[in-house]
Amino acid sequence: MWSSCHPKSDDDLKECAELGKSLNRLSQPTILTLLAQSETPLHGYIIVQQAASSPMFGGKKPDATGVYRALKRMEESGLVTSEWETPAEGSAKRLFKLTEKGRHCLRRWIDALACYELTLEELRKDAADALGIDPPDAPTCSH
Repeated sequence: MWSSCHPKSDDDLKECAELGKSLNRLSQPTILTLLAQSETPLHGYIIVQQAASSPMFGGKKPDATGVYRALKRMEESGLVTSEWETPAEGSAKRLFKLTEKGRHCLRRWIDALACYELTLEELRKDAADALGIDPPDAPTCSH
């Protein structure tokens, strides 16, 4: 199945369930990036919605529970802070903001992702060699 970065259907993904779109670790740089792009703190719901259009999730809404769990871990690590917004009407909502430590962590992610890219390209070549095929050029991920 040599297609694009994003499976065309859920059946394509089920064919090999361990394909990259389930890499939970990459939720962190996705969330940190969204917070760094925002001039104001973001509600968790907005983070989930915006994450869907990120390269990591390619148009599919991520599991909200997983995003909230990642936000909690990042807050415990000091990468983000949160405060409650309590409107006169409606339910209270938590707003998340990137800390300076979170900005530093995102800078480290930039380096780590570059290393992952090189490592994955080597693994891709080795896998194609093992099958005796010539891998096509790296696919461009369309969103």
